[in-house]
Amino acid sequence: MNFGSPFACAIYAIVALSLLGVPVGHAMIGGSILYLWLAGLDPGTAAEQLLNGMYTSFLLLAIPLFILAAEFMNTGSIMDRLLRFCNALVGRFRGGLAQVNVVQSIIFASMSGSALADAAGSGRIMQTMMTKDGRYSGAFAAALTAVSAVIGPIMPPSIPLVLYALVSNTSVGYLFLAGVVPALLLGGVQMGLIAATARKRRFPVEAPVPLRALPRITWEALPALLMPVILLGCLYSGITTPTEAAAVAAAYALAVSALLYRSVSARKVYDALRNSARVTVSIGMLIAGALAFNYVVTVENIPRTLSALLAAWQLSPLAFLLAVNLLLLVLGCFLEGTTIILVILPVLLPTAQTLGIDPVHFGVMAVVNIMLGLVTPPYGLLLFMMTKIADVSLRDLVREVMPFLYVMVGALAVITLFPDLVLFLPRLLGYQG
Repeated sequence: MNFGSPFACAIYAIVALSLLGVPVGHAMIGGSILYLWLAGLDPGTAAEQLLNGMYTSFLLLAIPLFILAAEFMNTGSIMDRLLRFCNALVGRFRGGLAQVNVVQSIIFASMSGSALADAAGSGRIMQTMMTKDGRYSGAFAAALTAVSAVIGPIMPPSIPLVLYALVSNTSVGYLFLAGVVPALLLGGVQMGLIAATARKRRFPVEAPVPLRALPRITWEALPALLMPVILLGCLYSGITTPTEAAAVAAAYALAVSALLYRSVSARKVYDALRNSARVTVSIGMLIAGALAFNYVVTVENIPRTLSALLAAWQLSPLAFLLAVNLLLLVLGCFLEGTTIILVILPVLLPTAQTLGIDPVHFGVMAVVNIMLGLVTPPYGLLLFMMTKIADVSLRDLVREVMPFLYVMVGALAVITLFPDLVLFLPRLLGYQG
């Protein structure tokens, strides 16, 4: 690459602006405009690409609606009922409260689609419960809350998978189905590590919930547990599009909280709308910046150049997937996940398709990898969030996170090596890949 070319100058500008504290989305827009100006192209093309991408994609509307659904689930008594249900299931075992943390993340994941929403909502409650009376150290509780929240963007509904569908033109419904087994696999390895650690550290045993109380607790939590069933049913029956299904999820969450549980006030509804708007704007700016920068990448023929380079290396599909995993694991240490999905994956997709790699398998594998970056030092967003929520040092938190990170990388290897594991459920519902 010519280090004085317009493209190189655009990269320098994006990196410099990011280091100065400018949001990544704004930095990408600035770098793209600089490229267009230096290349003698109309700078207004950046605005044209932004508007075309943002206003012609009906799928993008699903993102704020899923965020709003998560906000409504966080209000009222829904989360309390779900936590009681999880505690009744696994709380009786040694380290049971730690196991509850993972199970509630799996259940809440099917309602939020966001790791940060999971950690900030139910994760904050679990942090308080685990550290009460010194039953678990603050660092271990914070580490477990962070790694279990990673499950959220993989289990449907998933905002990262919606973004991947946007850049790959892949079915959102099949992507959602493909995320179920990998999400359960991640939860399984986390719970296995907790069981081994519980014996070694002599974690406490919670008072068991009587079996006769389980039907009542399940009945109380049933309306909340039905939300993913309704969501996926609407999608796979063809009744709704993904965006309409997201609207149904948000409306259902509000109806359950307000009408059935009667635990939502007008003020809480206003706060949920405001919070979801704030998060949506943040994600929207990243998408806008990525759309503008992707035009620059296309003009420079980066995907075609990369495909030709990799073809010259004659990589097998497995070697390519391993190389992509390594690249994404490194990038995940420094870049935000949405940026990777919107900027890096479109560059890699043509080569994956040329090698005959299934786009649904590739997308789920990439999203799992990218989500691991949320808990990977030095940048991991969930690590920084949990240091504030739990008031623990980053060093102690990283020390507790690393064993979980090792087993999750092992799960990622399984997902990469065995695509049939990922594609099993989509094929049951007619996917031909």
